[in-house]
Amino acid sequence: MEFFYFLLFGALSAVVAALELSKNNKDRIHTSSVFNDFKNNYLLIYSLMMAGDWLQGPYVYYLYSQYGFSKGDIGQLFIAGFGSSMLFGTVVGSLADKQGRKRACITYCITYILSCFTKHFPDYKVLLLGRILGGIATSLLFSAFESWLVAEHNKRGFEQQWLSLTFSKAIFLGNGLIAIVAGLLGNLLVDTLGFGPVAPFDAAACFLAIGMAIIMASWGENYGDSSENKNLLTQFRGAAVAIASDEKIALLGAIQSLFEGSMYTFVFLWTPALSPNDEEIPHGFIFATFMLASMLGSSFASRLMAASSPKVESYMQIVFVVSAASLLLPIMTTLFVAPSNVKGGSMSLSGYTQLIGFCIFEACVGIFWPSIMKMRSQYIPEEARSTIMNFFRIPLNIFVCVVLYNVDAFPITIMFGMCSIFLSVAAVLQRRLMVIADGPKSKEWTTHERDTEAEPLND
Repeated sequence: MEFFYFLLFGALSAVVAALELSKNNKDRIHTSSVFNDFKNNYLLIYSLMMAGDWLQGPYVYYLYSQYGFSKGDIGQLFIAGFGSSMLFGTVVGSLADKQGRKRACITYCITYILSCFTKHFPDYKVLLLGRILGGIATSLLFSAFESWLVAEHNKRGFEQQWLSLTFSKAIFLGNGLIAIVAGLLGNLLVDTLGFGPVAPFDAAACFLAIGMAIIMASWGENYGDSSENKNLLTQFRGAAVAIASDEKIALLGAIQSLFEGSMYTFVFLWTPALSPNDEEIPHGFIFATFMLASMLGSSFASRLMAASSPKVESYMQIVFVVSAASLLLPIMTTLFVAPSNVKGGSMSLSGYTQLIGFCIFEACVGIFWPSIMKMRSQYIPEEARSTIMNFFRIPLNIFVCVVLYNVDAFPITIMFGMCSIFLSVAAVLQRRLMVIADGPKSKEWTTHERDTEAEPLND
């Protein structure tokens, strides 16, 4: 493996270690022992849940290809997963507000375990069912756990600032360290021990089962609005009213969709961008480097959120601008660096440049997650938290399905340019959110909710 990869990985590791070890009292949030027990319990469970997710990611495409499916068939399976998250996941995820967030988290574990089980069968229909189950599980992962945490945090009377600490640590561990360890474990199971491409899915199911047992033993239940007279359609209408009537919530949803849409598109594009002529690149090592960059971002975010200024609404503008600029690098290198026509071999100068830019983007991703979580905890009403969060994922899933369907229709530079434009728009919307954040508060969501419940439904 080339020296450059080790140099980049080592440099990022040194920066992350320096950030963590150099924290002083000013950079730390002082908490109580009771809160620390609560936080550590959540972090343990969240890490197990993310381990179950990260173990599967690198091997889904590989497993399908080993079963002999074509690129087109595999693309349809991926589209089924995102489509399921948009259609079924929105409904199931929204039920968490009424039926209970703990119950929804347990449902996530069961659904994802069943999805892992389907990977043992090289039958297209069975694998399609597994993708549908996986799409539902994804919606629950990114809504139910956060909703439970925010409600339980507030119910126990902990300080609001402490929530930022849990968010940043969850991303540092779950989206950083756990992702790296899961990648190494998957490589050990598949390549070193020779257990085959199904092994990571079996390991994921084990982690999910352990996490589910801990949830059942240690978590209490909490709800959004458990009113008996409130059906799912009324709940959807109430959430739609909340988004339409509060500009802050609408802006937050648009910002989230624009950033995450660009992020998922990047996931599909980074491999062909770094190896346009089939250069030999260490995919696993580069993935681990990206996760390390994300850890750097989340570590930096914890410092930002521990300080009284700048506010999250302010510094996120800079994050979106930097992320937009980093995804312009593939376009810039195409214009100013002479392309190589040599097939195979090592990564080109253009690839090295883009890799550094992609690490900057991943650092922005590491800042984005805890920051968007903090803003959601501030602006989304508790009564419909899971429902609104799943509403936010609808345009995201539509966008990703469209990109997957047309991924070969446009040059890669066009796709990166589109992502850069989306991130620039997110920066503009973030500016607007900052301007109105301290302005006069709009009507409370509960008022609109009562108005909605009072209106007869035209079935």
